[in-house]
Amino acid sequence: MSIEVRNITKTFGGFTALKDVSVNIPTGELIALLGPSGCGKTSLLRIIAGLETPDGGSIHFNGADTTRHEVRERKVGFVFQHYALFKHMTVFDNIAFGLQVRPRKTRPTREEIAAKVHELIRLVQLEGMAQRYPSQLSGGQRQRVALARALAVEPQVLLLDEPFGALDARVRQELRRWLRRLHDELHITSVFVTHDQEEALEVADRVVIMNAGQVEQAGTPEEVYDHPATPFVYNFLGNVNLFHGRVNQGQAKLGEMELSTPELAAVPDRPAVGYVRPHDLELERNYSNSSSVEASIRHIHAVGPVVRIELERGDTFEILEAELTKDVYQKLAPQVGEKVFVRPRKYRVFVDDYQI
Repeated sequence: MSIEVRNITKTFGGFTALKDVSVNIPTGELIALLGPSGCGKTSLLRIIAGLETPDGGSIHFNGADTTRHEVRERKVGFVFQHYALFKHMTVFDNIAFGLQVRPRKTRPTREEIAAKVHELIRLVQLEGMAQRYPSQLSGGQRQRVALARALAVEPQVLLLDEPFGALDARVRQELRRWLRRLHDELHITSVFVTHDQEEALEVADRVVIMNAGQVEQAGTPEEVYDHPATPFVYNFLGNVNLFHGRVNQGQAKLGEMELSTPELAAVPDRPAVGYVRPHDLELERNYSNSSSVEASIRHIHAVGPVVRIELERGDTFEILEAELTKDVYQKLAPQVGEKVFVRPRKYRVFVDDYQI
């Protein structure tokens, strides 16, 4: 089931939640809607589900306009952040609920329902827990029950709203890997909302990054992380060091550092900002060329596989963060208080509407 979101607009009172949003979701893909709180991602998910009606635009399932269709007509499964399980029902009855309330003509037999529920219990790895109540389950187990209940009605589309947001970090990591494996087995077109960058980049086939009711960028995890389209995407996906300065005809002057920006060769003298991720900063003891800047080491955090080094630039006194592998760190052997030269290995420069 493919989903096409065409020019969706939605307002709540005087607040515009979505502004002319368009997204294409091919059949069988797992898509993450990623962004900060209030960016419009949950509103978009609810419009896809049919729980909200857009003010403008349309939703198409497999090419058919479903904008005015009710939730039941769309055949979607919905998984909420806080499970929404029936506390007085067992695991079995929670999963079976959607099948048991179908109209008599389309309702499976009792035996068919039982077979389907036990199959789903096996699929979500909750064997032996069919007669337990939600209060007897862990948070991760409850979320698996919620997912099994959504799958029981054989949805054409699976929608998940912050499905792991209420869980602790370790359980969240386990479940997102499990969700990826489950999706690869079932191949149901799925859309999940999250504000967790790591979660989106690890689980999704493609990531749609939203900000202030609009789509900033959509692409594979590698595309959005390695080739951010806007300053917002660069800032939102992981840590970044900022170098403020100016660009003039293909050369960026960022403090005392000079960088080549050939794609901005036609741009006259204008303010600019260079973006460099911590792992793309190289540390050197000797000055090599004008693409480096002097900095003093303020703090070294050497625990774990990556060594994080906090530095203070000598030209602007701004704080930088560099990340080194253990091998590079041990070879360089930097010390707190030592002066080094910092050089970006990879960078992006943004100048208003221009970029490289």
